[in-house]
Amino acid sequence: MAAVTVLSIRDLKTYFYTQEGVSRAVDGVSYHVIRGETLGVVGESGCGKSVTALSILRLIPSPPGKIVSGEIIFEGHNLMDLPLDKMREIRGNKISMIFQEPLTSLNPVFTIGSQLSKVFILHQNLTKKEAKKKAIEMLSACEMPSPERIMKEYPYQLSGGMRQRAMIAMALGCNSKVLIADEPTTALDVTIQAQILDLTLQLRKEFGMTMILITHNLGIVAKAADRVVVMYAGEKVEEADVFSLFEKPRHPYTIALMKSIPILGRSEKFLKEVKGVVPAPYLEISGCKFADRCPEAMRRCHREKPQLREVEKGHLVACFR
Repeated sequence: MAAVTVLSIRDLKTYFYTQEGVSRAVDGVSYHVIRGETLGVVGESGCGKSVTALSILRLIPSPPGKIVSGEIIFEGHNLMDLPLDKMREIRGNKISMIFQEPLTSLNPVFTIGSQLSKVFILHQNLTKKEAKKKAIEMLSACEMPSPERIMKEYPYQLSGGMRQRAMIAMALGCNSKVLIADEPTTALDVTIQAQILDLTLQLRKEFGMTMILITHNLGIVAKAADRVVVMYAGEKVEEADVFSLFEKPRHPYTIALMKSIPILGRSEKFLKEVKGVVPAPYLEISGCKFADRCPEAMRRCHREKPQLREVEKGHLVACFR
């Protein structure tokens, strides 16, 4: 069966105009998602993962942000060209998103039930009675105890894990074609993280959705993703299927991330930190943005920007070595 591309991002640039200068949060990123797969997008905080996701749904706050250029192709249409009313039809209905922090994503003055029901009324044209029934069904599918009671409660009355389950119910309820999960386990403790991740993957499979999984946790990527995009300082530096990436990472940044993962039974002295910090996005850098932190950097790396090239079938890397 031929692979079908559901969503394609081409040379996306999203900038923020600040007092310090132009912040190039996303600086020429391209990637695509194939129907039925889970694409992992990884990198440190501040590398542009979440801004790319928000750009797909055109949720960048303006000002100070602006999608400067690029294409976001979905179902044969460039989302950048659609009027806002058409984009509202796509958000939540065809492309849905689970945000990092559910407490700030849910409205504190409305009950969980009213917020869930409103989504189904808006996107699926259900009556209030039908929407309420669908909301209870989705909460139940997300393994919420006593969904009828949860419907009457406010976000602050729920634990972090329960709030995230409510967000998953909201994101999956409209049978979207693409699900963007933006670090869905960030604010949760370890045991709840595993439950939420397993639930998300299970429901994604049941509903037959394509998923973009954004995270800084390579362990989650190893478990959940089919392909992986590694981002650094607003750019894509490596892309490969998950097995190739973990077996033979090519970019020095990806290698450094791998070495920083704690492994059960291995002494802490073998852990290696990625020294330095991600450069400020408003700095003009002519060469490789990772050069100042790279143990293998050459003179050329500081002067010239490496372009993505295919080193093996489907394995892209932006590095002179």
